[in-house]
Amino acid sequence: MFDIVVNGLRHRVDVVPEMPLLWVLRDELGITGPKYGCGIAQCGACTVQVDGAAVRSCQARMADVAGKEITTIEAVGKGKLHPVQEAWIEHQVPQCGYCQAGQIIQAISLLESKPAPTDEDINEVMSGNLCRCGTYERIRVAIHAAAEKIGGK
Repeated sequence: MFDIVVNGLRHRVDVVPEMPLLWVLRDELGITGPKYGCGIAQCGACTVQVDGAAVRSCQARMADVAGKEITTIEAVGKGKLHPVQEAWIEHQVPQCGYCQAGQIIQAISLLESKPAPTDEDINEVMSGNLCRCGTYERIRVAIHAAAEKIGGK
């Protein structure tokens, strides 16, 4: 049995210690924002925040995240759009949308650690989040716009 806090709510789950957080979120708790993409932490579709840091939930074992604060896309903005989500809409970032939850969580984590990122900062941090539609330029522009909204630039 493990206790985890997801999006501010405490849950007790009866799973094996090796079970990836992604499966706990999706299969045990019904939280479907984080997506399965590759299963080897190379695409970023499953990105969530664990204690404020962007983490690939497909490789985060329950034994390693028990007792920690987990935030998924479902809690971003807390009832209103987060500045990153606003910028995503304004700059028409999504196409198919499959990777967007992970992209947005990663972008929020970037801006929390570096409020005024350069193009190089964005490229480096976001390089682990793949977009099969190729909207990388729009993602970069939206992150700069979100930084301005937040007051980083």
